[in-house]
Amino acid sequence: MHVDYKSDWASPGLLLLCLLLLWAAPSFASDCVPIHEAGQYVGEVKCVTGKVLHVKIEDSGIHFVDFCEERKSCPFSVVVFASDLEDVGDVRLLEGQVIEISGAVKLHEGRPQIVLNRIKQLKRGATMIPPLPKNYDVENRGHYSAGHLHPSKKLKKQKTKVSNTATYGNDVEGNEEPE
Repeated sequence: MHVDYKSDWASPGLLLLCLLLLWAAPSFASDCVPIHEAGQYVGEVKCVTGKVLHVKIEDSGIHFVDFCEERKSCPFSVVVFASDLEDVGDVRLLEGQVIEISGAVKLHEGRPQIVLNRIKQLKRGATMIPPLPKNYDVENRGHYSAGHLHPSKKLKKQKTKVSNTATYGNDVEGNEEPE
C-alpha cells in the first residue's frame, strides 16, 4: 500500500495566497517613523511612533507625553495644551501604550515635537482614550472642582389683573341681549 503524503503547501492556490500576503505586507505596514528619527522630518507632517513612559502635567495645565525617562534628553516629545484637552481626551491614559501620532514636526528648544490637538492624530489603540471627566479642572492640575455654588434666584410672581372691560364670546356693547 502506497500513501501519498503530498503537503498542502504544494497546492498552487495556497502558494499564490502566501505570495500575495508577502507582497502586500509592506502596504499594510505603518508609515510611521520611530521617535529617534523624528528630527529628520522637522517642518513636515509625519507619523511618529513610540511607547509612552509617562504623562507629565505642568502647573499651567500643559500635558507632556514623554517617551523617555528624562524629557530633556529625549529625541522627541508630544505636547497637549490645556485648551485642547476637551478635543483630545484624557491623555494620562496613554501611559504604557505604544502610540502613533501624526502631525507637523516642529522644533521646540532644539528638540522635535508634535502638538496634539485632535484625537484623530492618534492611531493604534490610543483612539480609545475617553474624554475628560466633566468636572476635570485643567488649571488645578487634574484635581476635581465642584465649582462655586450660588443660591438660585427666586422668580417674582407677577399677579395678573382681571380686566373689567374684557368680553368673551360675542362682542357686546352694553347690557343688550342678543337676538
